[in-house]
Amino acid sequence: MRIRPIDLVDVLVYLVVLGVFIQLFPDVISETFLLALLTAILLKVVLEVVLWAKKKIVARIRSADTRRVRIVSAITLLLVLPGSKFMVLGLVDLVFGDAVRLGGFFQVTALIIVLMLARGGVRRVFRRADESASA
Repeated sequence: MRIRPIDLVDVLVYLVVLGVFIQLFPDVISETFLLALLTAILLKVVLEVVLWAKKKIVARIRSADTRRVRIVSAITLLLVLPGSKFMVLGLVDLVFGDAVRLGGFFQVTALIIVLMLARGGVRRVFRRADESASA
């Protein structure tokens, strides 16, 4: 796996969003900037894995020949969606202990939604810049 420039941009975006959450929500804590940076990197890795898994599950739903496969895949997707939030909470606790806290389930869910929206917005800006540069 190669690190692309857009991956570094994603980490920067995640760091900024995480910093905003640290400022706005008392339950979201990072003791140092370095820990916030490492948390942003961890979030990038975990969210890439989760996005990859979701894409595979959705593709399996779309290509399923039987209703049973679709139902099992849909249930799997419904388990992965909230499960990924618990996975983020568990990994952050395992890696950083009490030095980093992302709040509870709802704060992590809001954080991940904002991270994905910010990531999508920045990627859209880069895509438009690339299109206008090549025109």
